[in-house]
Amino acid sequence: MKNTIQIVETAGVNKVSLMNRSIGRYFVSSMLAGMFVGLGIILIFTIGGLLAPVHAPAMKIVMGASFGIALSLVLMAGSDLFTGNNMVMVVSTLNKKTTWLDTLKIWLYSYVGNFAGSLLVAAIFVWTGLAKGGTAEFINSTAAVKMNAPFMELFMRGILCNTLVCLAVWCSMKLKEETAKLVMIFWCLFAFITSGFEHSVANMTLLSVSIFIPHPETVTWGGLAANLIPVTLGNMVGGSVFVGLAYWYMTKDKEKVEIETLPQSKRSAS
Repeated sequence: MKNTIQIVETAGVNKVSLMNRSIGRYFVSSMLAGMFVGLGIILIFTIGGLLAPVHAPAMKIVMGASFGIALSLVLMAGSDLFTGNNMVMVVSTLNKKTTWLDTLKIWLYSYVGNFAGSLLVAAIFVWTGLAKGGTAEFINSTAAVKMNAPFMELFMRGILCNTLVCLAVWCSMKLKEETAKLVMIFWCLFAFITSGFEHSVANMTLLSVSIFIPHPETVTWGGLAANLIPVTLGNMVGGSVFVGLAYWYMTKDKEKVEIETLPQSKRSAS
């Protein structure tokens, strides 16, 4: 586990280094992540648009099984995702490899970059002419529900969602074989989509598409903000506390135990 912590630390340092060298390059990396997640959302809601009219019982299962492409592209192709940064930057900062100011900057720039990429891919999808018929109806109905859900429900769904997403990121750093990484990404994203949890960056694309196409009165920019605020806060808690802080704390405890169990002579020498 200590090796994984060191890999996470290095990832945090590399993110800060790229940001300090060129905010433009870091922003592009963040935009790509927003686009990659958006492509996954377009895929699963196209599938949902085909299955919803026939009331297929397995619709959410099929959607969940298809969303792995989003995080697979982020991690395997390379880009910078806000929700993964919630875990990475907390670990690197708690271990004093980066600062809290670095963390806040990375979170801000990656969030804005993810949003820009999400808006871009949403607009391109609408311009393709494919956001119509059953797909448009399914996107609008889902967006209306998300925009009008209670704050606390969205917050809690955000916590559970990013706990799973950051576990996928953690496992991808822990595992060496690419096949094993893809398997864990699949399972973690399958769990969050099928369970109905909320991911801020995924919602950026979904809700934007709904706003860009003809939509009901319940779909508004204000509704987008009403969804993203609690979901983003929940994502931050899930990734930072339930994964980042938890694994950092377990590792620090392990180090203390190892020191305490050393023979007296070795402890004195150290």
